[in-house]
Amino acid sequence: MADYIKVTEEKLSVDQITELVTSPTCGAVSIFIGTTRNNFGGRQVTGLEYEAHTPMAESELKKVCTRLRESWPEIENIAMYHRIRSVPVCEASVIIAISSPHRKQSLAAVSQAIDTLKAQVPIWKKEFYEDGESDWKENTECCWKS
Repeated sequence: MADYIKVTEEKLSVDQITELVTSPTCGAVSIFIGTTRNNFGGRQVTGLEYEAHTPMAESELKKVCTRLRESWPEIENIAMYHRIRSVPVCEASVIIAISSPHRKQSLAAVSQAIDTLKAQVPIWKKEFYEDGESDWKENTECCWKS
């Protein structure tokens, strides 16, 4: 069993992250890939920028892994990678991959993982628009809302 946690400026690789969690004892690897879309709220988005205090964000990601393992003890490996700085349209900002002996556990855990990440991990997102404006976005799941 292993947890792979990383907050990085590097482009994320689905193949690399999938390879980390794949196990001969598991019949399922479930993956969530969050990508930058070109629109939000009727506006054309040209890209995103993420900021984080990396040690704090990675510490919170590790806590998410611990909670996932409490809920689904069958989970074998977990990888949670989040990209920071500039993330162009169509590129991945977050990839979560989880392996388990059967699909139900890894699928449920991946869903819980992204919801918890968005609610609790201190990573901030700024959208850049075609008209030259930009806006910091708050996750609707965020637990530190005012």
